[in-house]
Amino acid sequence: MSSLNALAREWLAQPRADILAGIVVALALIPEAIGFSIIAGVDPKIGLYASVSIAIVVAFTGGRPAMISAATAAVAVVVIPLVREHGVEYLFAATVLMGLLQIAAGLLRLDLLMQFVSRSVITGFVNALAILIFTAQLPQLTHVGWQTYAMVAAGLAIIYGLPRWTKTVPSPLVAIIVLTAFSIATDAPVNTVGGMGKLPEGLPSFAFPHVPLTLETLRIILPYSLTMAAVGLLESMLTAQIVDDMTGTESDKRRECAGQGGANIVAALFGGMAGCAMIGQSVINVTSGGRGRLSTFTAGAFLLFLLAVLGPLVGRIPMPALVAVMIMVSIGTFSWNSLPNLRRHPLTSSIVMVSTVVVVVATHDLAKGVVVGVLLSGIFFAGKVRRMFRVERRETPDGRSATYYVTGQIFFASVDRFAHAFQSEREATKITIDVSAAHFWDISGVGALDKIVARLRRDGREVEVIGNNQASADLLDKFALFDKTGVEMGLTPR
Repeated sequence: MSSLNALAREWLAQPRADILAGIVVALALIPEAIGFSIIAGVDPKIGLYASVSIAIVVAFTGGRPAMISAATAAVAVVVIPLVREHGVEYLFAATVLMGLLQIAAGLLRLDLLMQFVSRSVITGFVNALAILIFTAQLPQLTHVGWQTYAMVAAGLAIIYGLPRWTKTVPSPLVAIIVLTAFSIATDAPVNTVGGMGKLPEGLPSFAFPHVPLTLETLRIILPYSLTMAAVGLLESMLTAQIVDDMTGTESDKRRECAGQGGANIVAALFGGMAGCAMIGQSVINVTSGGRGRLSTFTAGAFLLFLLAVLGPLVGRIPMPALVAVMIMVSIGTFSWNSLPNLRRHPLTSSIVMVSTVVVVVATHDLAKGVVVGVLLSGIFFAGKVRRMFRVERRETPDGRSATYYVTGQIFFASVDRFAHAFQSEREATKITIDVSAAHFWDISGVGALDKIVARLRRDGREVEVIGNNQASADLLDKFALFDKTGVEMGLTPR
């Protein structure tokens, strides 16, 4: 009964709002899918059919309701050499294998790697994507007449002005309808969707990729499939987190991994290219009122209806209307609070955020920016923990005994300071190392303690290590060359 309630909540909690939001997304998907097909070097119908298939399937299989998945630039740029050198059928085969790898990633719980992506990286990812979304509109705003600028301004006025009077219908949908009607009625000299590429006619058909089932084929497609799977999952997991934050709800990221894989397999079998979650369209969906799986399904189903039935009318949609929607998405996606936070937040967090933005914008590769951000976060975290480490020496009045009180985390980044604290020991004959306020994290820390004990004993000192917590004691018992009572194993005092 609870599962039925959850199913109804995800699909039918607000059908009207989800359907209207899905329609807006479907219209916004068309120029994106065509553009990504051009990037990959394939016919526009391959990107459009992919968007239809992925959106419909992931509505059922995905783990994040209201998130939009379709053909994306992040994946399209990966397959350019494959399409150029081997043809589109190898693209379909690589997409099938990509889907299988993503399903395996879900089974192996690779979604847990998202725990290592800091908030600064996510903020940088969002800001970079907002910048890329805006810059992607610039070709439609250069070398055009004043009519284009006037229509973009009118579209933005409707998008931001209409909600002051009513929120019954998503304002981006109203903007697209009004500007399309105006463009057709006046025959305005502006770019249209049809000018971006030929729209397909009819429905996609089912077919297996026409490639030889040999190890040579696997050798060709495997590197591309691995890269597409990794990039697709990275962007999908980050987008899922952003939608989580926007809606105040949680998502099943393990299910999302496997769901993305299933959707890509279906897309390839129906003549589509690979894809993943799209933050821009997901933001359009959420800001238009979409919250359930029905919004994602509607986006794919209505896109199919548009292509199969209303193709000629869709081709006459003016690009300024869609540019206005995407500018709204860019403005809404950017984390404006992050600008004053550059001064308020720790310097390291700001460096991570800015570095992520710079790398993504410079390379147009979201994966590279996130990897740089994660690496910097790890380096800064290790440095911070390293600075929190200290060793204090106290000796008895006669100077014959000394106790070293170790505080902090002992791991690969702090072992040098740990060892250096004992370098000047020359007087005491009995040394006690108290680690009750410390924690050993790895074999680097264990090895450093081994070397310290070994050196002191070779100098004729009596050494005892006390105060291990249970986790550190387990690590030392397994890897250290001495026991907790100071009885050496394999090392003999000189």
